[in-house]
Amino acid sequence: MRGEGVAAVTTVTEFIDWAEGRPGRYELVDGEIVSRPYQCVRHVETKFAAQIALSEALRVIPLSCEMLPGGLCVPIDTQTAFEPDALVYCGERLAPDAITVPEPIIVIEVISPSTKQVDIGAKLLGYFRLPSLQHYLILDTERRTVIHHRRSTGDLIETRIAASGDLSLDPPGLTLSVASLFAEP
Repeated sequence: MRGEGVAAVTTVTEFIDWAEGRPGRYELVDGEIVSRPYQCVRHVETKFAAQIALSEALRVIPLSCEMLPGGLCVPIDTQTAFEPDALVYCGERLAPDAITVPEPIIVIEVISPSTKQVDIGAKLLGYFRLPSLQHYLILDTERRTVIHHRRSTGDLIETRIAASGDLSLDPPGLTLSVASLFAEP
């Protein structure tokens, strides 16, 4: 971890072996283990609201897609793995003992003061390195807004900032109201 001298862990595989069963929350960024802070009530309630909204939206589409809450690893490359607050993947169901989700289609991060710069910088760049990723939603709990990054044609990423209305997440064909992503004030 930064400042704690864990030099032997440099790949996602080594990181997963190191982190499994260890208390706390960690991510691997460019071969370096980064400890993630505990989360406040507003953060956790927003994560839960977003997870419910995704689950409910998935029930009405005819695709084989699943919402998974935080706690799973999304490998970006051999030296970087993130743990999003929620995600959606489509296709074959993951094994019950899987701890990685290699091909998410939607990723959600709830920003907090301690993670904001990583969420809007390194994670934005990292998640879109995954060919499967179509939507990266960053939820700002203080402003109750969604920053919706969407894969477009070629290498283009389109960004929309929304405080109300609906978000169209196509693919896979979901519609979410912005309000549904946030816990009641």
